[in-house]
Amino acid sequence: MRTPMIIFGVALIATTAACGSTSGPADQGAPVTVGGGSVGDQSAVRVQVEESSLGPILTDQDGRTLYAFLNDKGGASSCTDECIATWPALISRVPATTGTGASPELLSQTSRAEGTSQATYGEWPLYYYVGDVGPGDVDGQGVENVWFVVDADGKLVKTMP
Repeated sequence: MRTPMIIFGVALIATTAACGSTSGPADQGAPVTVGGGSVGDQSAVRVQVEESSLGPILTDQDGRTLYAFLNDKGGASSCTDECIATWPALISRVPATTGTGASPELLSQTSRAEGTSQATYGEWPLYYYVGDVGPGDVDGQGVENVWFVVDADGKLVKTMP
């Protein structure tokens, strides 16, 4: 029980230094455990829309909030190294599918440098935030003014909770 809390604490400390890193080797294929659940484990995933304190936003099939990174351009991810440790990519072995409220026309995928496929919505690669410990959490909203939740139309929601 102590080990996950230590890992979680270290990940949170890394948040401020990690968000702009784009150099160095990428090692993003391994699952990242967040709040007792595994994200980025490459199983089939579903992107859906759920109500939150920020209004309707994108989540995965388990209700975990999905985020976009302003530094990503042209549908490609620029979050690597320490950044990806804090902001795990929404990856899966098979293309993600849409659930309630999400548009199949906006859902796609992009190839990451380490060879995994990351789900994208509109022009935004999708990520989780390690600080969100359960479904409905939006603690990553507005971090460093570059991380934001995404709405059903693929637009960033810049409202603060």
